[in-house]
Amino acid sequence: MKGTGVAVILVLVGLGLGATFMRDQVPLGTAQTPATPTPPQDVMANALAAEPGAKLQNEQNTIAVVARYEPGLVYISTETQVVSQDPFGMMFGGDGSQTQVQRGVGSGFFVNAAGDILTNYHVVAGESGTEAAQKISVRVMGQQKSVPAKVIGLAPQYDLALIRPEGLNKALIKPIPLGNSDTLKVGQKAIAMGAPFGLDFSVTEGIVSSTARQIPIGFGGANGQGITQKAIQTDAAINPGNSGGPLLDSGGRVIGINTQIISPGVQSGGVGQSAGVGFAIPINAAKNLLPRLQAAKGGMITAPRIGLGAGLLVQGQGQTIPVGLSALSPQGKAQLKLPESGLVIGDVTPGSPAARAGLKGGTTTQQFRGGQIALGGDVITAVDGSPVDGVEDLQAALIDKKQGDTVTLKVWRAGKTRDVKVTLDATSFK
Repeated sequence: MKGTGVAVILVLVGLGLGATFMRDQVPLGTAQTPATPTPPQDVMANALAAEPGAKLQNEQNTIAVVARYEPGLVYISTETQVVSQDPFGMMFGGDGSQTQVQRGVGSGFFVNAAGDILTNYHVVAGESGTEAAQKISVRVMGQQKSVPAKVIGLAPQYDLALIRPEGLNKALIKPIPLGNSDTLKVGQKAIAMGAPFGLDFSVTEGIVSSTARQIPIGFGGANGQGITQKAIQTDAAINPGNSGGPLLDSGGRVIGINTQIISPGVQSGGVGQSAGVGFAIPINAAKNLLPRLQAAKGGMITAPRIGLGAGLLVQGQGQTIPVGLSALSPQGKAQLKLPESGLVIGDVTPGSPAARAGLKGGTTTQQFRGGQIALGGDVITAVDGSPVDGVEDLQAALIDKKQGDTVTLKVWRAGKTRDVKVTLDATSFK
């Protein structure tokens, strides 16, 4: 997570946990077994010294993985000029503006021989968070100097970005193989690489704690929030600066891209730091996205769409926000004869996958204090078996889909529910 504060950091209340180690002597029965004498300390030390090259199998594996693939890690630094107003400057005849350089650091890794580097969007984002930083530089292991990098493609909703160095010796490009995050098992080894707190080319180790933790990732969704996605949870230490770095398995394959941490320190006003709960974007999500990022020509790409607009909008902070039916009171839903929860369809784009599937938008609009609702159309209550109660729920189900994939929507219309299959096409990715 970079210093600009653009990063999305999950904050939970920390629980102070203490632990006491107790060693109990458990009787083995009426016949006492003689205790095995403990070797003197000097005997144990001599035994260890006799095998100076002995290492645990896990140590040997970690050393081998790091030695082979750490050269594929990239240290990323950014600079953006920020203009702010100085009221005291205006008192002395100036225009009151002053320019400062906002700097940030993060991590990334090579994914192919062309030098493409995968990282987090928030690592390379500018101060506003809506565009790339003005200057992006990368440095590879063993090199003192950084080289400039250009943006190939940005995917804010996924918190992913693809950049490419300019003028880097091709012999220094060391791609790290991409694994298969769909086959991960809880408990398997996880190695995190990155630049925590700017300490470039650091390595930590832990396990996969969960393979499908649902958390908001990315930027640019409804109300500016991240889209809920499946993430890999790990206890390998991840700290600010680790963002964009790879999470590897014991075979040295990238299984995820480090992106967020739960940080109790932030809630208390401190600096974000590891609490043993970190998250990584599954590498399969990035692999699905790579062709689109490579073809983006420096622009932004968005999550797939099926061609519909939300029909329940409320006013909030100077803008209208799409919400789900759960935001309405039970009395209001009963009066309008609507289901308990779901995404109200306001309109359907002609020629879109939603239109071809026969989905129907609202025919009338009813105003209420603080918002409006489209009536007479469909309400989506589930997608592929998962409940839907807003735009983000639908986006979360679509986010890792490709052209030609099909999703099954459970649709409510006039009191009756049916299943509708929607197939994504080229229009879903424009």
